[in-house]
Parts: sequence; C-alpha cells; structure tokens
Amino acid sequence: MYTYVYSGMMQGMYARILRVEVDASFGLQSFDMVGNMGYELKEARERVRVAVKNIGRQLPNLRITVNVSPAHIKKTGTGLDLPIAIGALCAAGEIRAEGLEKTLFLGELGLNGEIRGVQGVLPIVNEARKQGFFRVVLSKANAREGAFVQGIEVYGLETLTEVIALLGGEKKEPCTMDVAAYFQEKKLQQQPDFDEVQGQLEARRAAQIAAAGFHHFLLIGPPGAGKTMIARRLPSILPPLSAEEGMEISSIYSVAGKLDENLPFITVRPFLNPHHTLSVQAMAGGGRIPRPGVISLAHRAVLFLDELPEFRRDVLEVLRQPMEEKRVQIARSEAIYSFPADFMLVAAMNPCPCGYYPDRNRCKCSEAEIQRYMGKISGPILDRIDLCCQVAPVRMDDLRQSKPSEGSAVMRERVFQAQERQQKRFAGTGIRFNSQIPAKEIQTFCTMTKEAERLSGVLFERLQLSARAYHRLLRVARTIADLEGSELIQEKHLKEAACYRLK
Repeated sequence: MYTYVYSGMMQGMYARILRVEVDASFGLQSFDMVGNMGYELKEARERVRVAVKNIGRQLPNLRITVNVSPAHIKKTGTGLDLPIAIGALCAAGEIRAEGLEKTLFLGELGLNGEIRGVQGVLPIVNEARKQGFFRVVLSKANAREGAFVQGIEVYGLETLTEVIALLGGEKKEPCTMDVAAYFQEKKLQQQPDFDEVQGQLEARRAAQIAAAGFHHFLLIGPPGAGKTMIARRLPSILPPLSAEEGMEISSIYSVAGKLDENLPFITVRPFLNPHHTLSVQAMAGGGRIPRPGVISLAHRAVLFLDELPEFRRDVLEVLRQPMEEKRVQIARSEAIYSFPADFMLVAAMNPCPCGYYPDRNRCKCSEAEIQRYMGKISGPILDRIDLCCQVAPVRMDDLRQSKPSEGSAVMRERVFQAQERQQKRFAGTGIRFNSQIPAKEIQTFCTMTKEAERLSGVLFERLQLSARAYHRLLRVARTIADLEGSELIQEKHLKEAACYRLK
C-alpha cells in the first residue's frame, strides 16, 4: 500500500514543506529510506521501528520504502521521525489514512515512543499555514511556540500513541495562546531606564540620535564613565516590536534553538552582549548544518561589543559585509544559507590600554602604545560607524543632583516621532531608516538649506572626508533634523553631526 504525509524542515531561514512518501509491499522484509538524507535522518528507521514496537504496535513483515521529496534538497535533522512513523503505520494498514492530506507532522521520536521537540518549529508552522494546512501535530515541548501562529490548529502531544488516537478520531483540544495577554505580560517586565544615568548629556543625546536613525554607535571613554550603562539602555528607547518584527526575530531564535516553553516568542528587542573571546563561527553563524550566529540573533536589535579592541581582528572583520548588506551568507557544498542581520552595532572602548588618555596625570601609555591599541580595529570597520561619542568621567555635581535625569519614556517618544517621519518619507522605497539611505538617493532624501549646502562643502574640504564619510555625515544630520521635526537639514544639524565624527 502507498501513502504519504507532510512534514517540514528548515534550510537556513527558509521553511521547506516536505512530502514523506511510504510504500509497503510484499517481498523480503526491509526498511529502505531514500531522498538525499543526512546521516541523522537515515538513523530514523531504527528509531521508528523500535518506537513502534515499544508502544505495542508492530510493523508487518513487509518491504517498506520511504522517500522524502523534493529529492534535490539535502534532508537533515530528526524532525521527520514522526511523519515517517505515521506514514509507515498507515501504509502497513495499522492506522487509517483519513485526515492526513492537510495535516503536517513534526517531531523526533524516542525509543519509548515519546515525541521530542525540534528546532525551527515557528517558521515551519507559519509556512504550513500559508500553504493551506489546517492542522499541525508536534511535540508538547514545541506546542506553545507553534500556537503563536494564528489560523491553524496546533496539537502538542507527548507520545506516538496519542497521535494514533488523534488520527483515530479521539477528541483532543488544540493548543491555544492568548497572544495579546502574552505581549502585555512581557511588556510589564522592567527594562534599564535612562533616568538612572547621571550627567553624560552628550552621550545621551548621541544614543538618542543612534536609536532614531538606527545608526552604528561607538562610545570612547575611561573605565567607569558609563559607556556600558548607556549602551544597555538603548533598547529602552527603541520603538516596541511590531507583530511582523516579532515573528521575524522569533523565527531566527527558533532556528537557533533558543525558544522553549518558557520563552516561546520574542516580544522585546534583544540586547546581545557577547564576550570578546567568541569565535568567528559564533559571531557569524555556521556549523555542519548552519545555524544563526550572534549577528543574526541581534537582527532588528542591538549588538553591543564591549572592550572592542579586545575582540580578535578576524572576528571583527566578519561584521563588514553584514553591516552593509544586512545579511550573512554561509556557503556549503549543498546550498548557500542566508541569515538576516539588520542590527545596530553599539561598541565601547577605552582610549588607550590603561584607559585614561588624555589625562597624563593618570595615563602612562606612550604614543606608540596608543596607536597600536587603536590600530587593533581596522579602518573599514571604523568607517562603517556613523556616530562616535567621547564619554568623559562623571562629575561629582552630576552624582549629587537630586532631580532625576530624563527617562527612557520621554526619549523613546522623540525617537518614535522621528521614525514615523522616516516611514512617511521612505514609503514604498524599501528603506526603513536614515542609516540605510543608498548613496544614489542621498540628494533626494537629504535636502538642505542653502546655508547648510555651503557648510557641507566647507566640511568636506577641511575635514578631508571620503565620499562614504560625507554620506554618513549627511545621514546623521538627516536624523538630527528628524528629531527636531525639520524637513530640511540646517547648518546646526550638520555642525552637530560633524561633532560625532571619529576624531
């Protein structure tokens, strides 16, 4: 008897719906599997055979052939165990075939018949909904994650026996999620607030500009000046995640295996703060079966690199392409995997090895040592950073002031208004923020007053700007103008933008 069921698999960030075909016929007893499979999938026949035996069922002494199509795609992972088991039992006449046409099965089988969770459930369920499936059967461990996709029934079951009972007509309630209540619960979680930052008006202003235009941002200052404190509060002034952004980020975390029952969906913008000892693969992603790295986990969010010169140079150089193209590409023999990487880079560093330059009362570093320290970061990386802010030590007067500093809520409202202006300006262009304005569109979107045009020419000559640096200056000035509600870039906006250049 021939039958087929449906399942899914992740290939990079793309969910593939697979058709698992099973044929059971008379002949020498065997269990053959074809369809361009990885070794972990080839082992599924043993897991399926033993799991079926241990739940009290038996595959007849038939010749069973399993094919997973399309055959040109390399099949990996263990999520096809459940559909192979269901297909084999159905082809052998052990269970009925009704109801399989628009049902997708996904899950790993234990030898005792237990259904275990797999990675990438959220994007697979979302793709199944788009393709017209009305039901998904998966592990209870993945049920809450899958239930965030509205418009499709998600059944989270614990054992193969429960799946057979469901297909036999036994009534079971699908897993449901109150998405609105979940978002509200997560929004109530306290985030670090800018009202805890005393003084540092220039750094706070630079952080607000960076958030408004999604600009890459570098903080330079001595130890204890508040660089990390300011960076950690940047997510609190970014606009809340939209439902579309939440699904996009959550899909990345699902593929990376970082979603579970306690965190089935991402509702706030992540803040990634990796240690400086991480590897190239951890930063960019990769592996035999490529998975997203830190760069992709920071998609639509903040990637903070503290003590920037302490990172290995090859690790930092990995950032160059993603900062320009907003994605990471990983090549393998069977395919090229692409992961999104539209992040805001925020970095912090000391001005010298000891951290106290230019205070010569405390700094004993030679000029050669300072140059060697700063030289750890390549010019192309620095050239891609839009704003640089010198963070001075906090003064005693700032620490003693009784009036609280301006909080994140007030700053976030200004950022939100500036981003609304950008959305109206870039409607239909595919551009999201000022930092993403292409060079050919600079003249279109960065219109200036006559006085500002004259000043831009003076700045170009006196500061000896490259074309990229000049365009970066105009993008930052455009964001400053948006924060003030100005349609045209004025002289004061250009002057302030020039103050944030890396000296």
